[in-house]
Amino acid sequence: MEKVYHPYHLVDPSPWPYVMGCAALLTTLGAVIYFHYSQLLMLILGLLSVGLCMFFWLRDVVREGTYQGYHTKATVHGLKLGFLLFIISEVLFFVSFFWAFFHSSLSPSIEIGVLWPPIGIDPLNPFSVPLLNTAILLSSGATVTWAHHSIVSGNKDEAIKGLTLTVILGLIFTALQAFEYIEAPFCIADSVYGSTFFVATGFHGFHVIVGTIFLFICLIRLSRSHFTRSHHFGFEAASWYWHFVDVVWLFLYVCIYWWGC
Repeated sequence: MEKVYHPYHLVDPSPWPYVMGCAALLTTLGAVIYFHYSQLLMLILGLLSVGLCMFFWLRDVVREGTYQGYHTKATVHGLKLGFLLFIISEVLFFVSFFWAFFHSSLSPSIEIGVLWPPIGIDPLNPFSVPLLNTAILLSSGATVTWAHHSIVSGNKDEAIKGLTLTVILGLIFTALQAFEYIEAPFCIADSVYGSTFFVATGFHGFHVIVGTIFLFICLIRLSRSHFTRSHHFGFEAASWYWHFVDVVWLFLYVCIYWWGC
């Protein structure tokens, strides 16, 4: 039988999609048990399973793209389209949160006093920690762009500096948001305001954590010379994701922190 050559990467059979599905199910069950019975064991086991699966799955992808040469131009094109569709799905995910927020805030119901913010809610000052976090996240968008241009220019040292600053700024943002949550004068159970506020900003905070881990992995790969001037889609995907996080935060800040107060 004649062997057919093509530019696409036909992935070898892998256990990781099935294992990740089981780990996600374990995490969900653990979260439900924690919410109802305050028992953390299954949730911790689920999160550890997800983390280990991510590590080994990403290890295989890095091996295929960096050492085995499977990520041809056609394959990278497909990866880019797939990642763009993923970001579009994330945009729609956040649209649902904004929809819930504006549905409740533009026409407040009688149950919350026909007023927004509802009676009894003391909103956060948008010009304190939220404004500082806005400056930090926008600065991180500039540093990740600096790192990207440095990679394209072949300047590894500058790219490492820019990416290191981005990771540090992401950690500072997360720490400040945690401080903000601790000091907030309301909680997620305080009417629809608390629900929409903590769900929208909390999921954004989760995306910041994921993006920081993504960029940190890229930093390790960059230090090991995995990226070249023309072949660095792993970093491109991380930078796209980070810019998406930046844009979502601007909408959150303007709508929920500033206008919503």
